[in-house]
Amino acid sequence: MRIRPRSYVFLVAVTAAALLAAGLAGSRLIGQTASSGSTAAPTLKTPWGAPDLQGTWSNTTVVPFERPKGFGEREFLTDAEHEKAVQELLKRDALPGRDSRESNGKDIRGTEKDVARAYNEHWFGDKPTEVGRRTSMIIDPPDGRMPALTPEARERINKKREYLQALLQGTSGGKPGPISPRRNEPSTDYNLDRINRADGPEDRGGPERCLLNNLPVILQAGPLTPDGRPFGNFGGVMRIVESPDSVDLYYDVGQGSGFNRAIPITNRLHLPKEIHQYWGDSIARWEGDTLVVDVTNFSQETEFRGSRENLHLIERYKRIDPRTLQITITAEDPTTWVKPFTFVQELRKNADKPNMVYEGGCHEGNYGLLGMLANTRAAEKAFAEGKGPDPALEDNATGGGGDQ
Repeated sequence: MRIRPRSYVFLVAVTAAALLAAGLAGSRLIGQTASSGSTAAPTLKTPWGAPDLQGTWSNTTVVPFERPKGFGEREFLTDAEHEKAVQELLKRDALPGRDSRESNGKDIRGTEKDVARAYNEHWFGDKPTEVGRRTSMIIDPPDGRMPALTPEARERINKKREYLQALLQGTSGGKPGPISPRRNEPSTDYNLDRINRADGPEDRGGPERCLLNNLPVILQAGPLTPDGRPFGNFGGVMRIVESPDSVDLYYDVGQGSGFNRAIPITNRLHLPKEIHQYWGDSIARWEGDTLVVDVTNFSQETEFRGSRENLHLIERYKRIDPRTLQITITAEDPTTWVKPFTFVQELRKNADKPNMVYEGGCHEGNYGLLGMLANTRAAEKAFAEGKGPDPALEDNATGGGGDQ
């Protein structure tokens, strides 16, 4: 059984302030432990005595998810490395990004790739303004790298990759050759990718179908693409509201892809394993000043680095000072990774103002999907009447040469 919540969802990163301009030198840095002589601030409490995590939190700090191999097991940047990274970030921020009409030094106006950049830089949120001190978000394994995929996971990922490439054969984004006979085959998994086919909604990518954001939520501003654009989702914020027996997390992100998690603080068991939910089944408990959320029962309609319905998350939320919320997440899936891994992010508290977070709804994606399917039917009809190109030989997946 799959249960889809009525409202669509998700979150991600981007909004804060410039650490450097605020006097980084003597202050506590995001992603770096406090100096040995400092004293931890007393835990803020709610009126009923629980640790107070409430507020609206965001992030514009660039920290790589995985650690570049050159750092080995070193967790933090030196001052010189940090300053160099800041200067490189400022240079990338000045680039035109998707607003450029060039690719690899060539003018791409009038091409499929140019049309694929119809969303200009405005829609990709604020550019990151800070560089974190951490060399990676991943803190375990000690090398800051993702664990290896299991043989089972490698096999299913390779099968899907081959299938996607087969459907691009003969187009500007694929290998030369005739239309592949695999074009009529169903996807090798529950499809969330941009298949080069539009026979029905399931052929289109998850974002086009409003299957937008899934757990774990990462409010992360970087790293950046070569053209200076953050990877991942559009900028956004997370709002936390507490009560004695529950906590509510709302993620306001991107173009109508906000979503809500109402999490009970309880000792009940998880749902039966045959019940699957888009954002899983979350159960919270307090461990001292840390809120621990255990999440299971995901569905095939969500994906995190190769993991789907077998994903298990342990999220830990801790306020390490009045302005900083630390979120530490451990992810495990024995069908996807050879061992669990843990990553951390530190968020900054936004000013407490009313009406800062608004409900989102993925209406643009819904209407866009109808247009994609109707356009494909019209193109097929025209081709059958000898009035246009064969839609099967057009690249509607990569943007004409690899740009997703």
